[in-house]
Amino acid sequence: MGLFSRKEKKQTLDQGLSKTKESFFAKLSKTILGKSTVDDSVLDNLEETLITSDVGVETTLKIIDKLQERIRRDKYISTSELNSILRAEIATLLRKPAGAFPEDFDSSLPASPYVILVVGVNGVGKTTTIAKLAYQYMLAGRSVVLGAADTFRAAAVEQLQLWADRVGVPIVQQGMNADPASVAYDTLQSAISRKADVVIIDTAGRLHNKVGLMNELGKIKKVMQKLMPDAPHEVLLVLDASTGQNAVEQARQFTAATDVNALALTKLDGTAKGGVIIGISDQFQIPVRYIGLGEKMTDLQIFNADQFVDSLFEQ
Repeated sequence: MGLFSRKEKKQTLDQGLSKTKESFFAKLSKTILGKSTVDDSVLDNLEETLITSDVGVETTLKIIDKLQERIRRDKYISTSELNSILRAEIATLLRKPAGAFPEDFDSSLPASPYVILVVGVNGVGKTTTIAKLAYQYMLAGRSVVLGAADTFRAAAVEQLQLWADRVGVPIVQQGMNADPASVAYDTLQSAISRKADVVIIDTAGRLHNKVGLMNELGKIKKVMQKLMPDAPHEVLLVLDASTGQNAVEQARQFTAATDVNALALTKLDGTAKGGVIIGISDQFQIPVRYIGLGEKMTDLQIFNADQFVDSLFEQ
């Protein structure tokens, strides 16, 4: 069932998506104003609506193609049917095959310890996402160890230390300019000796040198695999949803530099650009794993495509 009731989670999701929903449906209403059937002008306007809602050009064209196929097949689609068809197409783009990830924070873990390596540029909410993950796993009765392997900035180590103290979890750190791979190794070694359930490791938030980033993350993974051959289990890229297409570009660069297998979209509650989730999920074929819907520690949710679409389209 999870830590919080379905109703509480739904309320948080609805509130977090309210700006995206308002913007999307205002544009959609203008698209079909005065129309009874979906024709070429409606499709043209819908294309513009989706692109300006940060769904992205590539994904938008995919959705429009599906609608055109439907029109060719059925000969007629009323504008009242458009919502339900759009809803179904977006849900299909967001759904991913069930993988090895735990379904919720209190679900059984596929490995012990379960290792999450967190990547992303500075300012996207990476550190607070790590804190919220640690808190949610702690609430679920898991023991958690943090690793401060973003040693490029002194502030990054200090911030993570503050969050570790606030959440009440141990942290392994060696200060600024320490070798990130050494910190990651020590963190995993500490977690194994403590019999911890979850390990969350922060990494440097810079992209100015893609080769350097690739080498650094490759080295971190290599040293951890000396202790645990299948670590890390999640390479989690944190993106700020409020930056819209900039988040797409960051996803492009990070996925080219390392083996990202999960995404976290933060700051959804403060933006009308939540449509970026659809484009990123579709373009990169990497599951959105978590969404940030507010400032509270419990406002980080494990992403559920059907619940997201229900909230987005609920009248």
